[in-house]
Amino acid sequence: MKKYRKPMQIAILLVFVLVGGITVASALSNDAEAPPTEGQIAPDFSVAGLDGQTYRLSDFRGRHVVLNFWGSFCDPCVREMPLLQQIYERYADEGVVVLGVNLDESLATVRSFVRSVDVNFPILLDHGKIQKRYGVIYYPTTFVIGPDGKIAHKKVGEITDMRQVAAYF
Repeated sequence: MKKYRKPMQIAILLVFVLVGGITVASALSNDAEAPPTEGQIAPDFSVAGLDGQTYRLSDFRGRHVVLNFWGSFCDPCVREMPLLQQIYERYADEGVVVLGVNLDESLATVRSFVRSVDVNFPILLDHGKIQKRYGVIYYPTTFVIGPDGKIAHKKVGEITDMRQVAAYF
């Protein structure tokens, strides 16, 4: 048994190195686009809203867009919803659009939540595609997109003051 120990250890080590090499090569050759940063054009998307309409970011070109990624399970997301509603009401006449992107919760959960917090800006039903394109990892995350389609500001975490967003339009 002892005479096979060293070859077995080498074989196991080679398997680990091979698997590690395949993993690294796969990650390096991944065709996924890098998340956008401030100053870059915001990735376009087309997604259904809670109201049944289809929303495309490109339809809002020429206007400021507040794109907020949220989930009802996220306490900071829940706390900032009334402030997002205030931004929507305060700046709508100036052409500002607020879009809430829900992070893959059930339709019933989203409807119930939206009713409970009394928001009436468009809620988009993402199934991970927009979240992935924007590189959203932490919730809430908010992007302010300028009329030119470029990301003017990215805020990770709770918005606690309207000026944190409004300063960019």
